[in-house]
Amino acid sequence: MMGERRALQRVVALAAVIPISAGLYGVLFGINGLAGGVENVSADSHFRYLSGLLTGIGLLFWSCVPGIEGKTRLFRFLTLVVVLGGLARLLGLYLTGLPSLTMLAALGVELVLTPLLCLWQARVAARAGEAAPLPRDV
Repeated sequence: MMGERRALQRVVALAAVIPISAGLYGVLFGINGLAGGVENVSADSHFRYLSGLLTGIGLLFWSCVPGIEGKTRLFRFLTLVVVLGGLARLLGLYLTGLPSLTMLAALGVELVLTPLLCLWQARVAARAGEAAPLPRDV
């Protein structure tokens, strides 16, 4: 049980680097960091805002690492947020066509990797609950 818990903690800590680094990049470089020469200040402002949210999502996933077996509610909420974002990206793919490989990889993280990590976290949480000592009758 401890080995699986530690493996999950390591994978979540590593996976959280993705939204944190992508988010910080977007905050620092704005929309021009993706496509140079974009002059729309409002679009850049919105992009930076969403990048800040992405950074926050990654930081919250990092906050789940210690005591990960007890963070099921937060983990599920974060997974829901990420999957909703992935579904929005999937809709955009349908409406506007194929994005770059980087965006397709992000879609895979959002709709495949994150839900799988959520299922793994639930398994570790359930196993930790089974291993917890039962209260004694007095």
